[in-house]
Amino acid sequence: MAITTYEEALAFIHGRTQFKKSPTLDRMRYLVEKLGNPQLQLKMIHVTGTNGKGSTTAYLRDLLMSQGFKVGTYTSPFITRFNERISVNRQMIADNDLVALVNEVYPVVKELDAEGMGPTEFEIITAIMFTYFSRVKVDYAVIEVGLGGLNDSTNIITPLVSVITTVALDHARWLGDTVTKIAFHKAGIIKKQTPVVVGRLPKEALDVVKQRAQKLQAPLYEPQSNYQVTNDNYHGWGEAFTYRFGGKTYRLQLQMLGSCQIDNAACALTAFLILAHKEGFVPIGRELKAALGRTTWPGRFEKLTSEPLIVIDGAHNEAASLELKKLLQTRFADMQVKILMAVLADKQADKMIANLASLPNVELTLTTFAGPREVTSLKHYQAHFPDLRTEENWQAAFLKIIKELNGDDMLLITGSLYFISDVRNYFIEEG
Repeated sequence: MAITTYEEALAFIHGRTQFKKSPTLDRMRYLVEKLGNPQLQLKMIHVTGTNGKGSTTAYLRDLLMSQGFKVGTYTSPFITRFNERISVNRQMIADNDLVALVNEVYPVVKELDAEGMGPTEFEIITAIMFTYFSRVKVDYAVIEVGLGGLNDSTNIITPLVSVITTVALDHARWLGDTVTKIAFHKAGIIKKQTPVVVGRLPKEALDVVKQRAQKLQAPLYEPQSNYQVTNDNYHGWGEAFTYRFGGKTYRLQLQMLGSCQIDNAACALTAFLILAHKEGFVPIGRELKAALGRTTWPGRFEKLTSEPLIVIDGAHNEAASLELKKLLQTRFADMQVKILMAVLADKQADKMIANLASLPNVELTLTTFAGPREVTSLKHYQAHFPDLRTEENWQAAFLKIIKELNGDDMLLITGSLYFISDVRNYFIEEG
């Protein structure tokens, strides 16, 4: 059966099951083998973490591009359009290329279905990505894990460097209900004698990672032990920090807000410098500074408009909501912040809401949206947070809040990456 349109290609991909009962890499290995093992032609950096994966991937992309390399990035979920998940030098895959690749994998998928080895949606997208990157001959690919690490379909690769940004509670149904269990999955991307860079991890997570790294003789690079980061004062929209590694010192500025972005950028820069040493190229210092200074990533405390100030942030679990709370306390304490929030039902909604509602300058409105999975209901919000405003329709809530905004107020929309994706698209469509 030939797939002729972009819509048909997406329908085929999204029509696949998302999860199989047995988490295994056998299906993925079988699938790429049938496609000629395109991943073997790629030089890759592998990135996992509860939060910060996307931003770290973006910093790595821009660092590599600043040295003149052609760079592929594989990320999820998408914010504006499906194609952005597979990009080269910031350009998402073209519709016709996606259709052609779906036609290529389609007969292989049907063959595997008949053998009881039918791949999942994410496995198919991952196989398409490997094939595309090998065809267009990227110099390097930055591969973001979809879920966890150990059993993730991206984990068939042997990267040049592995990165673990953060470890916190999320996706408990699949990864376990403790930080130690989740760290076990994240540490699953560590490969034999392959350098691994970590961000600020809780002790129990770091212990798991260290154990795995020692077992596999993988050199481990930790903040403040192997690379040093000092946050500097910065009064504009962004962050500043001093970074030291390998006898060199860099004073750096970022466009993205939040101390977590300093952690992400430092992780990315360390991985990049290790890669440069491994690959035998000497990075140009001023280009590195410029690259980190221009990196953006949609939906990460992203300013949609300045007047009025409207910001979207993809804080979608408890750890991310605490980072957001810290940012509001340190940078926006003298401003009235009106928050519009919607959360998926399988997230820690109550803790996330409580974290943000505790701020004296915050006024919260809880809402719903048409999510890919069940969304926390208004009934739940009203039972647990009777003092907070609720509104079923998020567009109606948005328009109400806009009318109430004073000149110095901020509207912050948060709670789910899928929710802020809807909001971002609404802004694009409405102009």
